[in-house]
Amino acid sequence: MSDFQQDLVRRVAGYGNDAELLDASRDFFLTSAARQYSYNFHWLGRPIIQYPQDMVAMQELIWQVRPDLIIETGIAHGGSLVLSASMLAMLDYCDAVESHTLLDPAKPKRRVVGVDIDIRTHNRTAIEAHPLANRIDMIEGSSIAPEVIEQVRRHAEGKQTVLVCLDSNHTHDHVLAELEAYAPLVTPGSYCVAFDTVIEDMPEGSFPNRPWDVGNNPKTAVWSFVKARPEFEIDHEMDNRLLISVAPHGYLKRAR
Repeated sequence: MSDFQQDLVRRVAGYGNDAELLDASRDFFLTSAARQYSYNFHWLGRPIIQYPQDMVAMQELIWQVRPDLIIETGIAHGGSLVLSASMLAMLDYCDAVESHTLLDPAKPKRRVVGVDIDIRTHNRTAIEAHPLANRIDMIEGSSIAPEVIEQVRRHAEGKQTVLVCLDSNHTHDHVLAELEAYAPLVTPGSYCVAFDTVIEDMPEGSFPNRPWDVGNNPKTAVWSFVKARPEFEIDHEMDNRLLISVAPHGYLKRAR
C-alpha cells in the first residue's frame, strides 16, 4: 500500500502540469454544467446537487478527519446533509467496533447542522422522515445573521473535531462573511470547504439571474480570506486529484 500511495502522489502531482488533461477537464465541466449535470444525483434517496467527484472527496475528508460535527450552509433538498449524516453514522459504528462497545442508534455521537435562509416545507418534511434524521439539526435563517451564527457556535461547543461546508449564497461578500464566522470553528487538521468557487473559472455572464459572476464569487472570497488567515491553506493536491470539481481552491485545510 505504501508503494500504491507513492504512485498516487506522483501521478496526481503530474496532473497539475498536464495541459491536455486540464483542458479536457475544463471542457467537460463547462459542457456538462450548461446541461445541469450536477442535478442528476441522489444520496440515500435525497437529491444532492453536486458533481460525483466532490461527493467522493467529501467522503474521503470525513473518513480522514473523523469529525464530531459537520456544519453546512445551504440545505436545498438535503442530499448533502444525508451524505454527511451517513458518513458520521459509519464512523460511530466503526468506533463502537474498535472499542468493543454497544452502539445506541437513538443516541448518535456525531451530528450535522444545516443552515438555510429558506428551508422549503417539502424538503424539511422529507429530511425529517429520513432514517438518518436523528443525526441532523436544521436552522432556518441567514447563515451570516448574528443569531444564526450564535446557534451554530452553541452546537460546536465541546466538539473535538469540526468540519465546515459552505454552499449557500455565492457572492464574494456573503462567502467571506461565512468564512469569517465559521472557519474559526474548524479544528486544526480539519477542513472548511467553500463550494462553487468554479464560478470564477466560467465564462462571464454564466449566471444571468444570480448576483454572482466572475470577480464576485466564492473563489474571490477564499483568496481574500487565506491572505488574512495563514492558518488555512488551499489544498492544491485535492484540486489536481479531482480535476472536475465545483470547488477548485475551495478545499481549505486548517494547518494550525
